[in-house]
Amino acid sequence: MHSSAVFLIEFGAIILGLGLLGRFAGRFRFSPIPLYLLAGLAFGEGGLLPLGASEEFVAIGAEIGVILLLLMLGLEYTASDLVTNLKTQYPAGLVDACLNALPGAAMALLLGWGPVAAVVLAGVTWISSSGVIAKVMGDLGRLGNRETPVILSILVLEDLAMAVYLPILTALVAGVSLAAGSVTLAIALGVAGLVLFLAVRFGRVISRFVSSDDPEKLLLVVLGLTLLVAGIAQQLQVSAAVGAFLVGIALSGEVAEGAHNLLSPLRDLFAAVFFVFFGLHTDPASIPPVILPALALAVVTAGTKIATGYWAAKRAGISAKGRWRAGGTLVARGEFSIVIAGLAVTAGIEPALGPLATAYVLVLVIIGPLTARYTEPIATRLTARRGKSVPAVPADAEPPHGETLEPVDDGSVGRA
Repeated sequence: MHSSAVFLIEFGAIILGLGLLGRFAGRFRFSPIPLYLLAGLAFGEGGLLPLGASEEFVAIGAEIGVILLLLMLGLEYTASDLVTNLKTQYPAGLVDACLNALPGAAMALLLGWGPVAAVVLAGVTWISSSGVIAKVMGDLGRLGNRETPVILSILVLEDLAMAVYLPILTALVAGVSLAAGSVTLAIALGVAGLVLFLAVRFGRVISRFVSSDDPEKLLLVVLGLTLLVAGIAQQLQVSAAVGAFLVGIALSGEVAEGAHNLLSPLRDLFAAVFFVFFGLHTDPASIPPVILPALALAVVTAGTKIATGYWAAKRAGISAKGRWRAGGTLVARGEFSIVIAGLAVTAGIEPALGPLATAYVLVLVIIGPLTARYTEPIATRLTARRGKSVPAVPADAEPPHGETLEPVDDGSVGRA
């Protein structure tokens, strides 16, 4: 009875604290993720007040948080949207992967952590935070901007890549053989392909089966189906997160919208618990030794994300201001970087990997909203200064042979 009371007190204090931190972050319009991570550091190993009785329950809640994050991500897209993005935007996805995964892999190898840790850190630096970016674009009123579809396409391709990357990572951190890892990847790709095929051909049938006018029944069916598929996927060594993502893709129309509205509060609750859990297992004393590599990696990969967005927007015909806005918006890392690092920490791959990932995400989740807001005006100002030394071109002058005059993009063009 005593341990039960302690558990309720501890877990209640965690939830209350998360709520207050979320309100504080909302008041100042920034992501609460760094505050959740700091809370975990404060109450974890080596923190101010280590928890005991509620840690096991927090671990289960954290796992549910990852599943719900990926489910909600899948609900954002239809199978046809994903197929279209693959066909039209794959070059941007390849550039994104090369520019942003390679610095993480190189840093792990330079630190002497080995090839498995290199694959992990590559994923940490590669994947942008869809949640933080969506919130930032909404706060800045850019959802209707011409560069927004480019940003969303890159995020969609990253999410699709997760469906392939996570099974590979799961096999690597589990230490399975090459043959077993190949079987795991083949199963993952086969299941993903089958789900996409079923979603395109029979999406309405699946949605009709799940659909219900009663919100309670819809919530229970969708949540139960997601946890069931995630568990089966994990049993097959595919990854529970990928299973949840595929369930989200398979649902469409009113069912997806209804499930999204019902599950959003649960997603926010358990995702916050997940970030706290990650912080709980990171000793604050282990962060100072890796702070310099984390800062160096943050600076490099902030630059590579800006370059990625600029290139992709230029390829789509967006003007210079929109290119800079696209690049600056993509800088934030967050939930998926922590999910990836969490797999390695749980498997005991490299003790310093968790602290470095924590410091890295803390830096970029704070810097990300700032780069989204200020990259374009700073780039415009620097370009204007440089242009003062260039002779002015008469208004009626024709552009050089083979070039076109770039259209003005003040952010309002193309708004919905």
